[in-house]
Amino acid sequence: MPETGVMRELVTDVADPRLADYARLTDMELRTHLEAEQGLFIAEGTKVISRAVAAGYPVRSVLLGERRRADLATLLPALDGGAPVYVVPDEAVERLTGYRVHRGALASMHRKPLPEPAALAAASRRVIVLEDLVDHANVGAIFRCAAALGVDAVFLSPRCADPLYRRAVKVSMGAVFAIPYARMTGWYDGLAELREAGFRLLALTPDATADPIATAMTGARIALLLGTEGDGLSSRWRHEADQAVRIPMHPGAQAAGVDSLNVVAAAAIACHLLASAEQVPSRRDADGE
Repeated sequence: MPETGVMRELVTDVADPRLADYARLTDMELRTHLEAEQGLFIAEGTKVISRAVAAGYPVRSVLLGERRRADLATLLPALDGGAPVYVVPDEAVERLTGYRVHRGALASMHRKPLPEPAALAAASRRVIVLEDLVDHANVGAIFRCAAALGVDAVFLSPRCADPLYRRAVKVSMGAVFAIPYARMTGWYDGLAELREAGFRLLALTPDATADPIATAMTGARIALLLGTEGDGLSSRWRHEADQAVRIPMHPGAQAAGVDSLNVVAAAAIACHLLASAEQVPSRRDADGE
């Protein structure tokens, strides 16, 4: 495919200001500040970049190692000739980014404004709510589960990790672009808007006294609350929930030293049940009443 319209430039100096978006990608503190300040995020790999473009995220620029020039042909439809492509010597890419880039192209993308939580709640029926999950890989994996299993939206507490951080985007395989999400402006009363929108709030917990989750999937709107890997949900959010629910363990699990699932596995099961509950008609509907 011809490269007509693509501004492709060979850049050999990693200190070149045109490459600033890609510098020290493994420095989380630096990247969090820079990306928020500049309104950008980094997408890695041709599939993920193409999915971001398809979801409406504009490309600022693209970075390619010399040995991955062939990836440009795959990216051309997404770039549409509107973003510069910087080709960097292979030995310089790792010095620039801070890690060995395996997935080919990197793209600096413009962020889009997030929807207001109230507006997103009004347009949704089955949602998950993440409280203070700070591990980007877990956030990305949960977004992938939510997108794959038909959840309508994701809500994030104020301190939750950024779904558009490079690691989260990579783990999600671009699913963070496929499902709408909103960030709450406050934690203390963050669940109020969901309750006002008519959601039943289910707090997922490993507590053996909680109700089995499959028995709680009733109601027109359900919001499932997920907490951190170690501490789980805060006591306030557990108290604010309408019902505590659990994923029952196999009778032999305790003997094997397993009393709960990690948050990603729990999210996958819960998202499946959320979607299944949405698809199963009520008895009234089945009877045609």
